[in-house]
Amino acid sequence: MKKLIYCASALVLMTACGNNQQNLVIGEPVYVGEKTVVEVNEPATPGCPAYVVVNNPEVDLSAFPVDADGYHVIFNGNEKMQGWRGYGKDQIPSRWIVEDGAIKFQGTGMGEGQLAEGGDLIFEHQFQNFILELEWKVAKGGNSGIFYLAKEIATKDENGALRYEPIYLSAPECQVLDNANHPDAMLGVDGNRQSSSLYDMIPAKPQNQKPYGEWNKVRIMVYKGTVVHAQNDVNVVEYHLWTPKWTDMLQASKFSAEAWPIGFELLNNCGGDEHKGYIGLQDHGDDVWYRNIRVKVME
Repeated sequence: MKKLIYCASALVLMTACGNNQQNLVIGEPVYVGEKTVVEVNEPATPGCPAYVVVNNPEVDLSAFPVDADGYHVIFNGNEKMQGWRGYGKDQIPSRWIVEDGAIKFQGTGMGEGQLAEGGDLIFEHQFQNFILELEWKVAKGGNSGIFYLAKEIATKDENGALRYEPIYLSAPECQVLDNANHPDAMLGVDGNRQSSSLYDMIPAKPQNQKPYGEWNKVRIMVYKGTVVHAQNDVNVVEYHLWTPKWTDMLQASKFSAEAWPIGFELLNNCGGDEHKGYIGLQDHGDDVWYRNIRVKVME
């Protein structure tokens, strides 16, 4: 069951709704502001809290140039990073900058312990069927990730205020990692936390990563539930969303229904009922660069 909530922005949702101690009660509407539509969801997974999906206004994709291959260029080195903002924020966190034509996260050394001036970055348009291409490189020992079909999800904290859940609870992740020097490469199962793997679920094979400090090319195709990761022009991962096998993979991962109910709930239906969501870049506390980011929309 779903109810609609109206909120002027993601930031207002966190403050105004939080200060009013709004409860997420299924079957009771809550209205705040007039712009953003938020849905209160009744979880199907035992132990999963009630949550809202924050639907903020999106950028007009037609404002972004289309190249000769039919891709919308959503980052080409522009200093203003048009169309990008922080996950759960209305601006670009200050640790994301443009350096030598690339989007760079300036590492904090905090790992996943994000600071206020950091946080994950998203492009302000939700894609359904698409091909995403970009290049990335990391510093020695670097860790990051590329998210797709992401939603902005909020739950109520112990004080009754709404807070954003991490982006990785709603979005599959194409891993970005220095395989040779980051310990995550040795964790998981059969290398499923190495670069271009579907994080903690499917290892990228063959593993053809270029070392830290060098550019790696990634292509991610999402089409009617079929997902393919390519690394340096070789297909390395293929899987199918919204299937019994997808549910089984989640149950065998760190996002199982028992270990992480909200992660299982959201990922099992990633992209929501419309099967679409944001592209995101992860702040994992390390220096990472992204460039030549383009998306082809498929019908």
